This record gives sequence, C-alpha cells and structure tokens, in this order.
Amino acid sequence: MAIAPFKLAISLGNWDSGHSISSKGASHTCCNPLISRNPWIYCFRSSRSLSIQKRVGVFCEAVTESKGAGAGLAANFGQDRLSKVPISNIRNFCIIAHIDHGKSTLADKLLQLTGTVDKRDMKEQFLDNMDLERERGITIKLQVSRSLAACEGALLVVDASQGVEAQTLANVYLALENNLEIIPVLNKIDLPGAESNRVIQEIEEIIGLDCRGAIQCSAKEGVGITEILDAIVTRIPPPQDTAAMPFRALIFDSYYDPYRGVIVYFRVTDGTIRKGDRIYFMASKKEYYADEIGVLSPGQMQVDKLYAGEVGYLAASIRSVADARVGDTITHFGRRADKSLPGYEEATPMVFCGLFPVDADQFGELRDALEKLQLNDAALNFEPETSSAMGFGFRCGFLGLLHMEIVQERLEREYNLKLITTAPSVVYRVNCVNGDTVECSNPSALSDPGKRKSIEEPYVKIEMITPKDYIGSLMELAQDRRGLFKEMKFITENRASIVYELPLAEMVGDFFDQLKSKSKGYASMEYSFVGYRESELIKLDIQINGELVEPLATIVHRDKAYAVGRALTQKLKELIPRHMFKVPIQACIGAKVIASESLSAIRKDVLSKCYGGDITRKKKLLRKQAEGKKRMKSIGRVEVPQEAFMAVLRLEKEVI
Repeated sequence: MAIAPFKLAISLGNWDSGHSISSKGASHTCCNPLISRNPWIYCFRSSRSLSIQKRVGVFCEAVTESKGAGAGLAANFGQDRLSKVPISNIRNFCIIAHIDHGKSTLADKLLQLTGTVDKRDMKEQFLDNMDLERERGITIKLQVSRSLAACEGALLVVDASQGVEAQTLANVYLALENNLEIIPVLNKIDLPGAESNRVIQEIEEIIGLDCRGAIQCSAKEGVGITEILDAIVTRIPPPQDTAAMPFRALIFDSYYDPYRGVIVYFRVTDGTIRKGDRIYFMASKKEYYADEIGVLSPGQMQVDKLYAGEVGYLAASIRSVADARVGDTITHFGRRADKSLPGYEEATPMVFCGLFPVDADQFGELRDALEKLQLNDAALNFEPETSSAMGFGFRCGFLGLLHMEIVQERLEREYNLKLITTAPSVVYRVNCVNGDTVECSNPSALSDPGKRKSIEEPYVKIEMITPKDYIGSLMELAQDRRGLFKEMKFITENRASIVYELPLAEMVGDFFDQLKSKSKGYASMEYSFVGYRESELIKLDIQINGELVEPLATIVHRDKAYAVGRALTQKLKELIPRHMFKVPIQACIGAKVIASESLSAIRKDVLSKCYGGDITRKKKLLRKQAEGKKRMKSIGRVEVPQEAFMAVLRLEKEVI
C-alpha cells in the first residue's frame, strides 16, 4: 500500500481544461515546467507500519509561444527553483495506491513530464532509495495519517485489471477523515485484462466516490498524465493563507545525518519560519535554533524563509530523532502557538521478538547496529536479553510485522550480521491479584499462576477482500485463528469483504502467507488495533530431562496448548541427538504434563558374549547396566544443539 504526498506550484493565472493560461491579455501555454522551491513529498504506507519519505519539486512556468522562450527559461532555471510562489498556486497532494498498482511508475512519469529531474539522472522508482523498497515494490512509511494531514488532495490510483484492495480502502477512509479532495485514477488501462467499467463501479459502490471525473491512464505508456496534472490544478484546493498567524508546522518525517544531526521534514501550516529562528517542539518540549532551512527540488536547497502552505526541511543540531517525532508540532519559542496540531500519537511497539547473533562475538556489533538504526527510527525499541540456549542478544519491539521484517533485513544486509530470530510475540496485560496491571512481552517474564488474576491480549479488526470462490477457505482460516465473525458483504457480484476480529498473536506468524496460499494470491487484507480483551491464556513450558528450557516457553490459548505442545515435543525428539540415557521431553502447564516424548538411550549389547549358561547371569548384567544408566541420568546433562533451537523457533512461528 502506498501513500505519496506531493506539492505542485503553477506560477501564473489559472490552468483551464485546455491547458492555457491568460495573463494581462496574453495567451500562454504551460509547456516548459521547471523545478521550484515547492517540493513534492512522496511516501509509503502498508497495513502493518514505518517511515521514509522522498521529495521533489515541480514548477510550471507559463511562457509565451515566442521564439527563444525556451532559452530564457533555461537561463533562469536556478533562480526559478528558489522563487517565491503565491499560495494560490500551490497544490499539496498525495498518491494512494495498493502495492504494484503503479504508484512508482506514475510518480516517475510526473517527474519526467514536468522536467523535475534531468534525463541523465532519471531512473526507475526514482523516489525509492533503499534496495528493500525497490525489491518489494514498496516505500516505507511510519505514520500515514500525518502525511495525509500535510495535503489538501489525493490521487486514488487503482489497477484497472485488479480493482479495489483492502489496504486501499483503509487509507481512502483516512483521507476522507482528513477532508482531502480525492481524484480517482484508473491505471494500467493498456493491459489486456483491464476492466475499467467494473473498477469504476467498485469504487462507487465500495467507497462512495463519484467517478464521473475519473481519469483513465497508463503510467507505463504515458497515457493520461497530462490529464492528471490538469485535475490536480483544477480540483485540489490551495492551502489556506495563514501566514499572519503564529508559526505552526507539522513534522511528517525525520532522519539522522551523522554530520548535521536530525533533519526534519515539515509542512508549514500557519505563519512563517526564518533561518536562525528559535523553535520549540510542543510534544517533546525541546528547543533548538533553526541553523538551516530549505526546500527539496529534489536535493536539499537552502532558503531564508518558508511560508504557510510550503513544505521544507530544517537542521538544528538535533541529536536524537526522539526529539523530533513524526506528528509533533513546531512553533516559535518566543511566540508559541496556543495549541498543537491535532493527531499526534506516540509510536507504540505492538510486536516483539528476540534477536541473537549466530556468532557470539558479534554481540557488540549487533548493539552498535541497533543503536544506529534507532537514530533514524524512533519507533524501534530494544533491551539486552540473555538466553541459556542462544547467549546474549536483544529483545526488540516493532510497530508491526513489516517493521520487524525490514529491521531484520537491514541488520543482515547493511551490517553483515547473521541473526537468530525468536518467534514474534505481542504485549500482554497481566492483571495481578494485588490489583496491579503489568505488561509482558516475554513468556519467561510471566508471573506465576498464583500471582495473576487474568491475562488480556490485543485484538485487531481485519478486513479481507477476496473473490467469492475463496470465501469459505478464508472464513475457515479466520475461525481456526480464534476469529470472531463480524460481517460479510458482497462489494460486487464476484468480490466480497469479510470482517473478523481476532487476536494479534494469531496474526504475527504465518497468517498472511496462509491468506495468500488459500486464495491463490487474489485476496488482500488490512487490519487495525481495536483494544485488549481478556482471554484464557496460559504459559506453556518445555522440559528436557526434567529441566525447564526458558527460550522455548510460549504463551498460548488453553484450547491450542495440546496441539502446540505435541508439535514442539515431536520436533525436539527429531532434532536432539540420543544420549547414553533415556531423555524425556515434556510440554507442561505448570506442574501438569500435557504432551510427552522420549529419546531412547544408546545401549551397549552387554549380552553379546553370553552364548549360553544360566539366565540369572544375563539378568545380572542387565540390572548392572540399568543402574549405570540411572546414575548417568541423575548427573548427566542434555546438550540441545543450536540448530535444534533454530528449527523449533521456526516451528513456533507456524503453529502458535
């Protein structure tokens, strides 16, 4: 899913349907766009959530159709990109599109058509910086709502061959809540399977948008791009002129520069900001001096002043991203605004897992790598953790599954670390008998049954959009994951929306993979947190030779405890090597054993030399061997190889 806010400035008059501009009696044609100080801001959002945004500016200069006009524009190229643009000519907008619906291709075409990026510098997915973004076809984003709040309009891009997807719906509703003007755009109309009429009907019936003005385009072929630019200018309103009010700006992104500190990207909502102003962050309550402010077109370019409606960046020698969090409000220190901009929320980790280096000598490198990632990602939390099986590592908290996957891959790729990842878990609320409520994300930290009154777990509302042929399979999947059915409706004749509420713990494993498998890749999903609910949860322990193995402990629902315990004990029996004595492997709830397997001992044939004689001689040898095995078991230790732990952790992700 993608959301990309842009800013567009048109320098003269009004751009009518014929793309002509009249000013002072002269007829002008908008033909030679130049880069300006008004940046486009391009960003991405998935259901699961994290943030990196890119910006680029567009300036459409109206010129007369006279000989030599192009040469004049080229001469003033550098000055025009920093020129002040009237607020009535600014358009802040975003792109809302599902993954692989053509968001990046459309952005590239807009950059090419407007001349924002030189041809020699142009490349595919120009606004995606990380390799992960290019490989996955996504752009990573932390808070979609803050990006939407920085815009007045949105392009709703829908694949004409696939139709509306679940994640598209969720973000369109956010855009409607922010009162954005939405322009429907049907992309990929050049494909043989394109069904424009069906998709238009879907948009009207599901979202309720009037699609009589929907634009049909092919970003790959460059069809309809001019019509999109025309609609942006004519249908999206300009920002309000509030330059006279006390300064307020909305932070929608930030990153850490090793030389200049935190670089903040913001939208000026009210007032103005000048270079050198003393500024105040209203949520973090920090104050700094704006040493550098500027715009991005597409690189950073310094300016002396930014006005209401404009988007820019600032550098103020900020040492921590936590001091300039996404959604915070910037104001002047001396003339503070009465209240901050609405919508700010602290990023709260929802998914936790343990990260351990395969090589124990890399523990220090892992710590340094996490600290560096945290400089750019204030939502990443971690603390040291020790495991008897895997040594020293860290317990890390993430916003969601995508956030977790991205951090893991960046650690392995950018810092050359080989990691062991434990099964993801969620944050449980434990209500104690003494009236206290504590949060627990690690099964080993769960209090004893006698000290806790109940356990609450987070629930999410999930919406699955699927062809009607797979409704039964997906309902069965949700039911198996303790889902509570809420509603089902047919959005078209052949597509249905299924809504369930289910525990987040049931989704952090392979739920999405199973969804795609059961629907043959045609279904999509979107989920949102709805709150905590009390559930019958228990701690499932694993004992090997009578000793608890803490790294394998899990928190599961009582109804699933036997199945999970049986699967874990059977897998451990396959993976642990045999010893000279019998090794019991047990899954326990407290002192009660609910599943058990045993490894038979490696035995020497003590009767091999007995060719005959009295049976008592054989019994004596067998009794002597049994006594030795008993002594060996009482003092012996079972060494569980690391490969066994890794295999069981992979199994936990599948069965829990």
